[in-house]
Amino acid sequence: MTRIPCIDVLTPEQVERIDKEVMRILTEVGCDFEYEPALEVFRNAGVRVEGQRVFLTEDFIRARIAETPSEFTLAARNPQKSTPCHNGSFILTPSYGPPFVYEIDGTCRITSSEDYNNVVKLAYMSENINHTGHNVVEMQDYPDEIRHLKMIESHIKYSDQPFMGATHGEVCAQDTVDMCKIVYGLDDDGIKKTPILNSLINSITPLKYDERMLGSMMVYAKYGQSNMVSSLVMSGSTGPISMVETLALQLAETIAGLCLCQIINPGTPVILGSTSGPADMATMALSIGNAEVGLYTAATAQMGRFYDVPTRGGGGLNDSIAPDAQAGYEAMMTLLSPALAGTAFILHAAGIMHYYNAFSYEKFIIDDEIAGLCNKFIAGYNFDEDRFLFDDVEEVGPGGHFLYQDSTLDFSMDHRRPLISNRGTIEAWEAAGKRTAAQVAKERYEKQLAEYERPEFDAGVEKELNDFITKRCNDLIGESPALYE
Repeated sequence: MTRIPCIDVLTPEQVERIDKEVMRILTEVGCDFEYEPALEVFRNAGVRVEGQRVFLTEDFIRARIAETPSEFTLAARNPQKSTPCHNGSFILTPSYGPPFVYEIDGTCRITSSEDYNNVVKLAYMSENINHTGHNVVEMQDYPDEIRHLKMIESHIKYSDQPFMGATHGEVCAQDTVDMCKIVYGLDDDGIKKTPILNSLINSITPLKYDERMLGSMMVYAKYGQSNMVSSLVMSGSTGPISMVETLALQLAETIAGLCLCQIINPGTPVILGSTSGPADMATMALSIGNAEVGLYTAATAQMGRFYDVPTRGGGGLNDSIAPDAQAGYEAMMTLLSPALAGTAFILHAAGIMHYYNAFSYEKFIIDDEIAGLCNKFIAGYNFDEDRFLFDDVEEVGPGGHFLYQDSTLDFSMDHRRPLISNRGTIEAWEAAGKRTAAQVAKERYEKQLAEYERPEFDAGVEKELNDFITKRCNDLIGESPALYE
């Protein structure tokens, strides 16, 4: 696919100024790593460590950035769905982490494994979502100790697209790697050469990483798996009020994590992530459905091009409690921004609600529609010579129409057809029950789930995976009822 050129929201001089501020933060303020194995890695690399504070030099930082791949491919269980990841690849995933479902009637309920599996299935069936992500909603009907096993199992069994790894600590990350080795038929050496996972590692703003994130990061780096190192700075709360300093702080945190990955395994893939947004000064709550988030995401993508490292942003973000007009226009703002800016990887592209608090099935379908619009826009024009239809223009001439030209039928698929948008007459809309976009979306997701067919999966591999999960569940929580018949 040819892609429109990426937009810049910073001048070259502004990019240089942000970079200078990033280097100053990391060299003069430093970053805390609350995990002794990580501190030991830094010490062994000759980095100055004072307590839990790590101070990096500019030369050291730039050498680690240079070691980071600008492009890699995320291997899918179905090789035809493996996904190149680079600036401009625009990989789309569903929601991540919401503990509630907001129903169309306004009720709120906690999420379950059924919801989790449903989201993976909907992502698998989407024409636009090409990666199932990870913690699409919280599986609150499984104990914390084994939840990661059931989450990864869902991605493997209900889809054959790429997916993300668990980041609840060293044990969960190792279990994820071991499950991938079973499914992909790889040994330790093989998996180190095969990026399968890109796992979300979040800093704690300002300038800190905890044991859980670092334990996960170090396992994935060891095995050559991608770490999506992300920072969520709340401007005016957990971070400075000014947007330029928020951007610099966010980049400093993520680049510090990148450096650790490269020390552990030079050349391991890393994605620099932006989830920053302003704290609403009236409520002090995080706001994510706004132009500021769009600017943070776009500027991060531009800085990623400067560093030649892939970047991540959010899409479909909003502060709305219902799948209404607010949810729609805020989601379009926050998904179109990374699309135009050339962001590599998009979390929350479908289904997220109310500043990360909830998932909405109707919103998933609405976001799928928005994603289709964005994909069509960034694909730009088809400049093949056969699309220049001078002969048709000459034949039809002034005042005619092109309905009966052969090219009209031949190239009609060049124009995207909507999933749920209404293009009919008001009479047709009234006859169909005057349904809103949310009501049409509800009908669509229910139909998709009813028609879902699970992708093929080798029976022997599935049994080996089931046995592994059962054993690990028993290891972690003791003897438990059989998970499989």
